[in-house]
Amino acid sequence: MTSAAPSGDDLVEKLAALAHPLRLRIIGRLAAGRDYVSHLSREIGISRPLLHMHLQRLEAAGLIVGNLELSADGKAMKYYEVVDVDLRLTPATLAAAAATLTEPDPSASGPARKEKS
Repeated sequence: MTSAAPSGDDLVEKLAALAHPLRLRIIGRLAAGRDYVSHLSREIGISRPLLHMHLQRLEAAGLIVGNLELSADGKAMKYYEVVDVDLRLTPATLAAAAATLTEPDPSASGPARKEKS
């Protein structure tokens, strides 16, 4: 089964999320299997708040998913796992993605984009 080529905006979001070394380390750890936030924080050696920030970025990009579960003692634990993503970066797929990019909104104060006219 062939996956559909990502839109330009989706591709930019995925590549930007993967471009940070800590986020790539997180993906690398999660590739070995799902893990919960506290353990992942200790394994990578960063604070939980910093880890949460990076996990949110990866989840927003569709690279990981998180699920809240209850432990045996009733404690809520958030587990994350990697999502299968198949990105093929060929000249043709990059050109197709570029053709679907939305244009930046000059009045926006961040990465917000607006649809092409």
